[in-house]
Amino acid sequence: MAVEQPTQASAPTSAPASAPTPASAPPGDQSRIHNIGYRAYDGPRLGRSYAVRSLYSQSLRGAYGLGRSAKSKVLPMLLFVVMCVPAAIMVAVAVFTKAKDLPVDYTRYAILMQAVISLYVASQAPQSVSRDLRFKTVPLYFSRPIETADYVRAKYAALASALFALTAVPLLVLYVGALLAKLDFADQTKGFAQGLVSVALLSLLFAGIGLVIASVTPRRGFGIAAVIAVMTILYGAVSTLQAIADAQNSSGAVPWIGLFSPVTLIDGLQSAFLGAESAFPGGIGPGQGEGVVYVLAVLGLIAACYGLLLRRYRKVGL
Repeated sequence: MAVEQPTQASAPTSAPASAPTPASAPPGDQSRIHNIGYRAYDGPRLGRSYAVRSLYSQSLRGAYGLGRSAKSKVLPMLLFVVMCVPAAIMVAVAVFTKAKDLPVDYTRYAILMQAVISLYVASQAPQSVSRDLRFKTVPLYFSRPIETADYVRAKYAALASALFALTAVPLLVLYVGALLAKLDFADQTKGFAQGLVSVALLSLLFAGIGLVIASVTPRRGFGIAAVIAVMTILYGAVSTLQAIADAQNSSGAVPWIGLFSPVTLIDGLQSAFLGAESAFPGGIGPGQGEGVVYVLAVLGLIAACYGLLLRRYRKVGL
């Protein structure tokens, strides 16, 4: 939408001094008619796609506190360092001990660090959307040219990209360290690629769940608590039930119980199709038949989260 800008008049336009004063005007009237003209905006029109890219970029930077106060940078940067330090230590041990393999598989690393990942989602998902709800700026986004779907895509993609960076950089550290330790190039490259696929799915799933929960409340504190509660309670309950089923020799139920937690969903998917070692009790992961159900569950949850966000923001934008 073009914004018309007023042109500055070189001098106010006034009636000639010799003009007769209207009979209705009171004596000493100093009224003047100013020529405030308007000209059409003829600059570049960047359009809808540029606005969406700008929102994505701003949201991605905000996920690590960039462009915000120093206080806002502390937690995301600290969690990023916490994610990378164990990988660096493993690399150092592998190099100096001349180990034949890395201490942890690429697909296993994110599962081990799932508490840090969940804390990051809990802290940044409300920051991404709850502030817009609290300060009632969402309708301004939807004025023009951004639409509801554009807002949802930009926010979803930004948080998923931030999560992917959080989880993929440690894998890159492991991969570079493995090459420096002169481990087998083909095996390490294959494992690294499998790990990237795993953390990409994890990033999409966790970002969707975090944004759906955070979009319910404009209070950032409530959003943080709700995301932590959902991630922690689901994982704890599923792990406990799996342990009980394994102790009672009901090993066939262990993979099916894993369908009810985001962390165990990713664990089961990668153990079925990405050659990962399962973290389920007894090391009992889903087979390929059960793995298809895991794939459908992960993709279905991602699609459901996107659909719920669209529905939520259609109401907010009214």
